[in-house]
Amino acid sequence: MTAIIRAEQVSKSFVHANQEIPVLRDISVQFAQGSFVVLVGPSGCGKSTLLNIIAGLLPASSGKTYYQDSQISKPRLEVGYLTQKETLMPWRTIERNIAMPLEIREISKAVRQQTTRELMERVGLKGFEKHYPHELSGGMLRRASLARMLSTDPETLLLDEPFGALDAQLRMELQNELLHLWSGTGKTVLFVTHDIEEAIVLGDRVIVLGIGGRIVLDEPITLPRPRDATQIRFQPAFSQFHQRLWNALVEARAKQEVHL
Repeated sequence: MTAIIRAEQVSKSFVHANQEIPVLRDISVQFAQGSFVVLVGPSGCGKSTLLNIIAGLLPASSGKTYYQDSQISKPRLEVGYLTQKETLMPWRTIERNIAMPLEIREISKAVRQQTTRELMERVGLKGFEKHYPHELSGGMLRRASLARMLSTDPETLLLDEPFGALDAQLRMELQNELLHLWSGTGKTVLFVTHDIEEAIVLGDRVIVLGIGGRIVLDEPITLPRPRDATQIRFQPAFSQFHQRLWNALVEARAKQEVHL
């Protein structure tokens, strides 16, 4: 498959109290068009930093990133981004929140309304068009944010721990919803999580980042699709993938402790 995103020797450091702190070190990786790739690792390993660099929101300290062979230097219209924190506008109704990216692009009112109605039905929010964010549950807010990201039909989706604040049942429901929305679209997904189970449920491929910002494992997930987040965990192969990913995280942490 054709690589839609490419990172070459990407490193990133931040300065705190006059001390340079490396977050990513010499990351070289490619993401195939249409794939669902999950970045997993403990807090501080650089997963969100890498996602922000790919999104064009953060410059790398060294190295280069490319989107369809064009170097990434700023956000692109072809890429949608869903953050962990809610960014819905509290003074706008849900339908107007979802339509906002279309308004910014000066899409006609008729098209905006039709697109918004279709998306709200797809994500299970039909009937909540005139509600405001404070009137919705956490799961419904996530659905609204997902619909807003999809409103401009981006070809690549970046999701930074979008379900991390939800309880286990809601998380599984939205995992299934995301898989359903992605299936058959040809869209590329990069999904960040610290949850190994979530990574296996969703991904075609799981990349494990260790403390210190290095790739410690790049594992293809060969579980069949379509997948049901509530059932796939009981397959024997799921446990095998879980053990390999867990061992990689433990080994990476042990190596880090040796160098402290």
